[in-house]
Amino acid sequence: MQQLKTLPDSLTGRSKWPGYDMAMIDRFAQIADEYETLEHQLADPEVLADSEQLRTVSKRYNDLGPIVVKIRRFNTRRGDGEAARQMLEGASGEERQMLVDEIDAVASELAALESELRELMIPKDPHDGRDVIVEIRGAEGGEEANLFARDLYEMYSAYASSNRWKTETLSAAVSDMGGYNDITFVVSGETAWRNLKYEGGPHRVQRVPVTESQGRVHTSSATVTVLPDVDDVAVAVDDRDLEVDVYRSSGAGGQHVNTTDSAVRITHVPTGVMVTMQDERSQLQNRNRAMQVLRARLFERAEAERAAELSTERRSQVGGGGRSEKIRTYNFKENRVTDHRIGFTVYRLADILGGHLGIIVDALATEERARLLAEGLTGDDPA
Repeated sequence: MQQLKTLPDSLTGRSKWPGYDMAMIDRFAQIADEYETLEHQLADPEVLADSEQLRTVSKRYNDLGPIVVKIRRFNTRRGDGEAARQMLEGASGEERQMLVDEIDAVASELAALESELRELMIPKDPHDGRDVIVEIRGAEGGEEANLFARDLYEMYSAYASSNRWKTETLSAAVSDMGGYNDITFVVSGETAWRNLKYEGGPHRVQRVPVTESQGRVHTSSATVTVLPDVDDVAVAVDDRDLEVDVYRSSGAGGQHVNTTDSAVRITHVPTGVMVTMQDERSQLQNRNRAMQVLRARLFERAEAERAAELSTERRSQVGGGGRSEKIRTYNFKENRVTDHRIGFTVYRLADILGGHLGIIVDALATEERARLLAEGLTGDDPA
């Protein structure tokens, strides 16, 4: 005689499925209700007559569609399991065995659906797939800060190369000892934004500077700004709002490196955002590059204002550049790199500065996924 399976304790009750996160179940219901509301709105003549509202409603409806399909399947199979559990009480023999098998199958499918839904409910980053504009500036620490800015640039260049991303320098101001007062460059690659977006903020270095004769450890800092590279469709800039100045390019010590007025400074008058480019010999090339950076800064500024908080990318990233402000510390004496946002430390400083950033990026991505999932379950946008 075939031996009957033992029914798991979690499936023998008469009420709701024990062990299920009821906050998640409630969130499923909210999303399903929102989807139904959007469906009605798409049939509303007033919405259909308003192209902007129609575009917004349609996008949200399409984003929620795959989630709702899974939710409906989840609810259906959950109901099947509930029905089988109720029938189990009076069943015996082969009928009981069939019900136990059904409950087992339902439990497995629900676990898989829950995992898939959790993934779908993680909000999408709207910048995924975009190229990245990175700005690095020496902050506190004089020439040592500029040398550290160069170290960071070389670190990101090596990291980009290891991922087969392309880099292009837009502008660079070289300091007296070969560091960077500031440097701006573009990183192009399908996954560039996804991995580099965590790098924005004040970076701090603790080491003995090359200019230090007593062997004392100094603390210096550099700021990194990470912006999505956007086109003129994503952000409209009215030429009437721009103040454009041209002048001769200058090198170290202020000496002229070009005999024509090829350098360009563009100021967006309404916001005061200013960009200067002088690395190219052509005024037109410098203007195009300046506009590229200006659009990225204005786009980020607009996003921050819509979020009604301090800039989530540029301002919060740069801070004041002070030594007490930092997202990450590079300590040479201890061979240590610490990311202060998540309390993550690794004792592989040379590897990190050599471009092996993956271990830190992975840790930051894991923390972000957990946070975004929590936001998805508490009612923030799941798609």
